[in-house]
Order: sequence, then structure tokens, then C-alpha cells
Amino acid sequence: MDSTKTIRERIQSQFDGLTRAERQLANSLLENYPVSGLSSITAVAHNADVSTPTVARMVQKLGFRGFPHFQESLRGELSAKISNPIEKHDRWAQNVPDSHILNRFTEAVIHNLRQTLDQIEPEMFDEVCALLADQERSIYLVGGRITRSLAEYLFTHLQIVRPDVHHLHSNSGAWTHYVLDMKPGDVLVVFDMRRYENDLLKLSEMATERQVEIVLFTDQWGSPVSKLARHRFNSRIEVPSAWDSASVTLLLLEAIIAEVQERDWSITKDRVEMLESLFNQTRLFRKFI
Repeated sequence: MDSTKTIRERIQSQFDGLTRAERQLANSLLENYPVSGLSSITAVAHNADVSTPTVARMVQKLGFRGFPHFQESLRGELSAKISNPIEKHDRWAQNVPDSHILNRFTEAVIHNLRQTLDQIEPEMFDEVCALLADQERSIYLVGGRITRSLAEYLFTHLQIVRPDVHHLHSNSGAWTHYVLDMKPGDVLVVFDMRRYENDLLKLSEMATERQVEIVLFTDQWGSPVSKLARHRFNSRIEVPSAWDSASVTLLLLEAIIAEVQERDWSITKDRVEMLESLFNQTRLFRKFI
């Protein structure tokens, strides 16, 4: 059993090999993950409308000795999912290696990158790039208290590459004005990492009602927005720090930007040339010659 994988990741990777009843159970567990798996085995079976032996068989297929072992892992995930910076630091500091922080941090990021890329389907990555490059669609980007910097980073690049890109700023009270203009087929890119924010879920629900495509950047446990997002990137974020790492998500964003600009380079090139001309008029950048 790969202990580095979350239960959600194990279910998703083995989904095609499950029986009909087990798939029904898997969908029930993922609907309100991980809380949906913390009831008694009888209640979990009842909620999924399957038998208790089906529950027992599936958790063993996922690599657990039995249902108690399965729930023990779920509780560990839930604890990690809701932990605050002090709790994260204390957990890390209990077993501090002797090597320098630069090496330990780098090793953690490399491990996160490998684990994340192993879970990403290239087809899904390409679909997201196609959505963001489609100029028939308006693009909206939003992040939370910390992740809004990631939303702004993607926005800054996409607004160069193509028109009709909108960054929803931190005042959630103004988000309804953006929702008003959303059309079916438009794209809402959401950044939501653990300690997930209620406003982002509500915004995603409102956008979904307007038939907007949700693209979610989240962590290995998965934001509640996951249930609304047809396209989702689950980045590994844990490092030897009180704060989570955005390194893997940033790499994904830069790869997406590179692909989107190449999908219609002639338009991007024209926009960059016009933008440079405007920069010259405003004298934004210092010239050395």
C-alpha cells in the first residue's frame, strides 16, 4: 500500500476496477469526503445503498486491513486537512532532521512535485489549456486569503495572452457583480487550499448554476469546491514549515501559461507588441540605451 496517497487518490486510481456496487460506494464516499467515511460501517453502507460486506471488501481493495484501519487513516487526513500553522509547525518540529533547511525544503518540494505529477492526467491538463485559450469564453480567476496571489499571477499572464480575463479581488461582497456577467461556457478558475474558504464554495455554486466551467487548484485532500469542478489539480503542499508550499501549483500555472500562449501565438504576439508600445508611451520600464 502506498502510504503517500490519500484515500481519495486511491479510490480514483482504482475506480475502473471496482464492481458496480463498489463504484456506488466510492461515489458516496467522495461526495462529502472525508467526513462521509467516519460513520459506522452500517451507516456508511446505508448512505451508499450497498451492503456492509461491500464496504468491507472495498476498503480491503484499497489496501486497508479492515474498516477500523480505513477510518484511522481518514481521521489522520481530516486532522491534517484542518490544521492551522501552529499545529503544522509543531507536527514538523517533532522530528527535525539535522540537514540544512534549504536541503530539507527542496527535497520536500521535489517529493511533492513527483507525487502531484503522478496523479495528473495529461488529457485533463490539455482540456484546461483549451478552455483557457478559447476566446469565445470569458475567464474569471479567484483565490482566498493566501491563494489570491496565485490567482493574480495567472491573471497577469492570461490578460497578456488573450482578452476578456477578469480577476475577482478579495472583497467577496463584490463578486456578485462578476456572476451577473457570467455566461454558460465561461470559465471560473478557483484557488482553494486547506482551511478552505466558505465564500469560494458559495461563489462556485453560483457560477455552476449559470453553467460556468469550474477549474480548481487545490491540495491533496481537496477543497469542497471539488464536487463542482470537472477539472481539478490536487497539488501536494506539505513542507517543513508552518506554512504550506505553493511551489507545485506555481509550476503547473507556468506550464499552463506556456501552453495557452502557444495555442494561438499569432494573437499573443500581436497583443505583446501592442502592449510593449503602450509601455513605451507610459515609460513604465527603464531603458538602458
